[in-house]
Amino acid sequence: MSLGPEEPAPRSWGRLSRAAPDAGSFQGQRAGLVTRLAAGLIDGAVIGVALVVGYFALVFVLFLVSPRAFEFPRPGPFLSLAAGASLAFVYLTLAWFLAGRSYGHRVMGLRVLGRNGRPIRLLVAAARAFLLIVAPIGVVWVPLGRANRSLQDIFLRTEVVYDWLPRAGHTPHARPPNPIV
Repeated sequence: MSLGPEEPAPRSWGRLSRAAPDAGSFQGQRAGLVTRLAAGLIDGAVIGVALVVGYFALVFVLFLVSPRAFEFPRPGPFLSLAAGASLAFVYLTLAWFLAGRSYGHRVMGLRVLGRNGRPIRLLVAAARAFLLIVAPIGVVWVPLGRANRSLQDIFLRTEVVYDWLPRAGHTPHARPPNPIV
């Protein structure tokens, strides 16, 4: 979509990221199931990559400690699930508390908010992460309810909204200086 000289720029054009110039009509509305699932898949991939990197870091350390007696560790399914759930808990809790969004939420233009549209507190972020890990099926309630809220959102009084606004002080249309001048 190119804006010609005859077409005025939409009012929200200067505030929204270039990745979503038509997102102004969705800004602040509660996110639907498909967008949330896509964000969840991205976050799952991030957690999976972190687990694989962690495993190979452990392998490297074990090899450095005892190269002659080295064997690849074989964690059982319980340990693997516990490590994945623990990493997901820490990742989601910190992301939602510190930034209001995880990497998957950032890619999909989503933000988790608490009461009155405020950022969520640490305990709410931790409870939300725990509930999402223990009962991910709660997200399926999003299209069934009237307000696009998961069971976790209803229980904790949170909401996931579309939010493409850049950080304060960030101008998405400014070009970085050319280092080769």
